[in-house]
Amino acid sequence: MGKQHDDDEIEIDLWELFFALKKRILILLAALVAGALLAGAYTKLMITPIYSATSTMLVLTKETTLASLADLQIGSQLTQDYSMLITSRTVLQEVIDNLGLDMDYRTLESNISINNLEDTRILEITVTNPDPEMAKNIVDELSTVSSEFIGDQMEVVPPKIVEEGEIPEHQTSPSLSRNVMMGALLGFVLAAGVVVLLTIMDDTIKSEDDIGRYLGLPTLAVVPDRKDYITGKPAETKKKKKKKKRRKSR
Repeated sequence: MGKQHDDDEIEIDLWELFFALKKRILILLAALVAGALLAGAYTKLMITPIYSATSTMLVLTKETTLASLADLQIGSQLTQDYSMLITSRTVLQEVIDNLGLDMDYRTLESNISINNLEDTRILEITVTNPDPEMAKNIVDELSTVSSEFIGDQMEVVPPKIVEEGEIPEHQTSPSLSRNVMMGALLGFVLAAGVVVLLTIMDDTIKSEDDIGRYLGLPTLAVVPDRKDYITGKPAETKKKKKKKKRRKSR
């Protein structure tokens, strides 16, 4: 019996929360819209857009024959070594000096990502920068400098630059649509949380059920809240009606 009683109380509480949220649905929708607008404005005005430019390089061996399985395996292993050399301090510092960049090599390294496509000897070099044209210039210079550096240091055929970078037309980050959705969701959740918290903390007695819940006392009788009888308005209206009937009879 005790367990059943607890389940009933939980069910009643959940229904109470549901109706509390339903009653304030306009407030929740307003919070959702406000969160979306604030997130969109913050993204547009406060966050610097970042652009990405990508170039591709082909890893070559001394005897490049596409029909040779051993050559393909060796080339795939070399891509890991090449990735380390591309982001070496010597290469990055030369790129900084050639382009006159106002950053150190560690900052430049944090803006570089290298991806080796699976089962290929292709390296994708991606550079991010707030300036789309500068992103292209850096990735092109990085590809040229690293290709020459790899050829000299490893005494192999330098990696061939397959494609140079393009000036990006669309920003990589931040994502306006994603931030707007996250802001809308956050606003809705915060508003719903406030409503739920206020509902849970509200222990005022509103009905006879609340008496048993909060005070643990049985309800013996219920007195209806009839303010019209207290003010005496029905009595006055009855007297006026009687007077009108008397006048008509005369």
